[in-house]
Amino acid sequence: MKRKVFKFLTAEDGAVTVDWVVLTAGMVTVIVLIFAAVKDDTLGLADNISSYMASQ
Repeated sequence: MKRKVFKFLTAEDGAVTVDWVVLTAGMVTVIVLIFAAVKDDTLGLADNISSYMASQ
């Protein structure tokens, strides 16, 4: 029983999965922050272009 518990505690099979989950969560967070920062300016630019095109 002790051997099985020790083997379970020292196994690194799930470590790669945890690394990828953390890495992916970080990338998604950065993408969301970039989108939030760019969204307002992009919508404003689209409105300006729309107004210009409508006046032509």
